[in-house]
Amino acid sequence: MQTVIYILPELFLSLSIIFNLMVGIFVKKSFKLVNLLTISSLVFATGLVLNQPNEIIKIFNNSYIIDNLSIFMKVLTLVFCFFVLICSKDYVKINNMDKIEYPIIILASILGMMLMISSYDLILFYLGLELQSLSLYVLASFKRDNLQSTEAGLKYFVLSALASGLLLYGFSLIYGFTGSTNFEIISNNLNLSNPGSVFGIVFVIVGLAFKISAVPFHMWTPDVYEGAPTSITSFFALVPKIAALCVFIRFMYVPFINAIDQWQIIIVFLAVGSMILGAVAAIGQTNIKRLIAYSSIGHIGYALAGLATGSNDGIQSSVIYITIYIIMNLGLFSCLLMMKRNNVYFEQIDDLSGLSKNHPLLSLSLMIILFSLAGIPPLAGFFAKFYIFKSVLEQSMFFLAIVGLLSTVVAAFYYLRLIKIMYFDEEKEKYDTDHSLWLKFSLTISTILILLYFIFPSQLIEVVSKINII
Repeated sequence: MQTVIYILPELFLSLSIIFNLMVGIFVKKSFKLVNLLTISSLVFATGLVLNQPNEIIKIFNNSYIIDNLSIFMKVLTLVFCFFVLICSKDYVKINNMDKIEYPIIILASILGMMLMISSYDLILFYLGLELQSLSLYVLASFKRDNLQSTEAGLKYFVLSALASGLLLYGFSLIYGFTGSTNFEIISNNLNLSNPGSVFGIVFVIVGLAFKISAVPFHMWTPDVYEGAPTSITSFFALVPKIAALCVFIRFMYVPFINAIDQWQIIIVFLAVGSMILGAVAAIGQTNIKRLIAYSSIGHIGYALAGLATGSNDGIQSSVIYITIYIIMNLGLFSCLLMMKRNNVYFEQIDDLSGLSKNHPLLSLSLMIILFSLAGIPPLAGFFAKFYIFKSVLEQSMFFLAIVGLLSTVVAAFYYLRLIKIMYFDEEKEKYDTDHSLWLKFSLTISTILILLYFIFPSQLIEVVSKINII
């Protein structure tokens, strides 16, 4: 019974999924009710996670861990999923996606992410990963009558299945050469003189790199971001990144900590490749969602740069980076969901033309968000990059810092280009202004957090400083 208390959030979400399914089946036209129940479940689950003890607890034969990292990442996951659901209510209704399966599948993917975040065993991690991945395949192709959405779902499914296969092959090698699936036992038994163990680590990193869309395993990201419905793209861009980064931290610094000399150079390569490609490939894009996809690849590169340092400071910098990045992306997608005219949503870069003339407040918020993504001081995005560069330089990884700095300069071009289009190009027809209160709230809160972060940076740092893996 004592053990059950520690998994109450996961148990509650499991029961919520079953209950919501029953409501959806037996109550006619119940999308609004199921959606409300799902949002309420997320709020209640967040409370349960926050109520967990502030200490390291390992349960189920050390296969499941509750610590500061897992609590922080679970809260982020639940909070941003809540914002995605409340922001996209209008979009879902207008695009005839108001089916009961929509919130229930999102809830199932969140349960998978929470299992991944707390997993301390290869098998348990893989169960969480598949629950998340299967849900995401369905979500990407949710608009079945739309060719782009179906194509996005199929591409994601095929490539993700390949990545899962590589990940499983890595797991089998690690299990074969260490005799266990438990992270701590793997760490103790890992014999680096045996090439099989090193091959296993490489395959695991490849599988994980695909999940966070790091170069060169990023191929699916632009197509899936563009093809999936915008509400689903916002979910893809915000929530799974949190769980994937947490898993990356857990794998690199628990079972494979003794192999840091072997994997550090691989992570540096992934970080450098992601930063460069994210900066260069986004320049020629004409679709905002594709641009966000390449931008996300670049930002993941910065988060990986923090992980490559091999220090607690680097891990904490990466966690702060991903938190600020997700707040910026929430604001960006809130702006995108406001670009509708006669119930038609627009997502081309040209559709931003002259936006400031008709929508000054929306343009101002978007400009602040874009400046922050570019890393302009004193906005939150600048501090996110500053923490990463600081931890990288402290470990004397000068090449990584130089590449990161140059990539930031190149990436600033396409962010500034969007601002130029909004403020200096010829205006287009005015967009609708009848947006939901929640959509306006999410844009306002993300803009304020980005703008005023420099006044209270210690609040986030204080919370994250409690995360100690090494």
